[in-house]
Amino acid sequence: MSRMPLPYNPKVLELFRNPKNLGKMEDATVWAVAGNPMCGDMITFYLKINKEEIIEKASFESYGCAANIATSSILTEMIKNKKLELAWKITWKQVTDEIGGLPSIKFHCGILAVGALRRAIRKYFKEKGDKPSWLPQDLTFEEKQALEEEELAKRLAKRIGGQE
Repeated sequence: MSRMPLPYNPKVLELFRNPKNLGKMEDATVWAVAGNPMCGDMITFYLKINKEEIIEKASFESYGCAANIATSSILTEMIKNKKLELAWKITWKQVTDEIGGLPSIKFHCGILAVGALRRAIRKYFKEKGDKPSWLPQDLTFEEKQALEEEELAKRLAKRIGGQE
């Protein structure tokens, strides 16, 4: 049985082959991990944030497919030099539109990238001991999706730990 390749557009393929802002950021102000147990994609997002709460630099590490790498790459470009509040408002649909669309089976990659970004922003404010009025109290859909991998790993560790 052979698999048909997914119909990625040229922009997705270009960002996959030549991702922007790929790699660990040693001087990051904050970082966050997101993963999806359905496909095995993992992203770590790094942000360098200045005193005015502007994202000076963004980078990512990815273990995932072409769509995962492309959405993460384009999102790092979309958030550069933006205030955290504006970066927070970017949606997975905007990320998907920015790369020219994705096959519907790959929409979760845009959700995961935004989830990683939002987790990093939330973590930044938690570490600061501050919560701006625009930051929602409850986790967003994208953040919940990004947490699935973490929850699955915890459940498996408990299950394995209980059997030993």
